[in-house]
Amino acid sequence: MATITDDYMREMLMKSRNYSIVILKATAKRSEQGAEKIVFEHARRNFSLRADGILPIVCPITDESEVRGIGIFNASPAEVKQIMDGDPGVMAGIFTYEIHPGKSFPGDALPR
Repeated sequence: MATITDDYMREMLMKSRNYSIVILKATAKRSEQGAEKIVFEHARRNFSLRADGILPIVCPITDESEVRGIGIFNASPAEVKQIMDGDPGVMAGIFTYEIHPGKSFPGDALPR
């Protein structure tokens, strides 16, 4: 494991910035007929938000829990609420969501 000095810690903490974290949850409507088409459009929208730099981290959840995804938005909680309220899956009642303010470091990314 890498050695992290106090100076490095202070430097990095100064660089952290605010992000918004969304926890997406499925409702009973997720298993209804026609839901797959709406979920596909939800995914298309996520790809668009990702391409625009608004939703740089998208993590679908693949277990059988009600949690179906986690996203990290490069936007304020108020902006994310507007974005999520316009999501096809949310509008159809297939998904609900929670927004949590969080911090991370610019340039963080998932490993390839």
